[in-house]
Amino acid sequence: MSRPFKIEIAQSEEELKKLLQTARVGNQKEKLQMLWWLKSGQVKEQQEIGKRLARDSSTVTRWLQKYRSGGLSGLLEIKKAAGAKRKINDHAIAALIQELKTGKGFSSYGAIVEWLKKEHGLDIEYGTVYALVRYRLGAKLKVPRPQSYKQDEKLVSEFKKNSVSFSIVSKNI
Repeated sequence: MSRPFKIEIAQSEEELKKLLQTARVGNQKEKLQMLWWLKSGQVKEQQEIGKRLARDSSTVTRWLQKYRSGGLSGLLEIKKAAGAKRKINDHAIAALIQELKTGKGFSSYGAIVEWLKKEHGLDIEYGTVYALVRYRLGAKLKVPRPQSYKQDEKLVSEFKKNSVSFSIVSKNI
């Protein structure tokens, strides 16, 4: 003979109905539906809840245990997986940020891969380094455009001087 099915629900029937109407996640809706059925007296047995929700009775048992131990917040809690451990440690990232801030920087993402290997002993793939630097750190590699070695520096400085004065004159017009 099984033990009697008894559970005390702290929330009112109206409160559960409002929560059920505003719930966004399907799993949470099912759990709130279960509590509302129990509070309103529509369901008397655990197996009936499982049939109505198309869930195994062990799942319903687990949900009710969560509610008994943690209340409504414990039942509706959504847990996230921890995820994989980062391939680049915090010390290496801090050093990389400092290196990116310096004037010389890096000429390519491949150079960053080599720098991490040489300085920190980390063998990181190009794509991982690119994603870290470009998206997580929000940095862009700034390399000046190539200039001809045949350029006359005197003419370049004269051009810059004239182009600045031209922009000042055109603003006054």
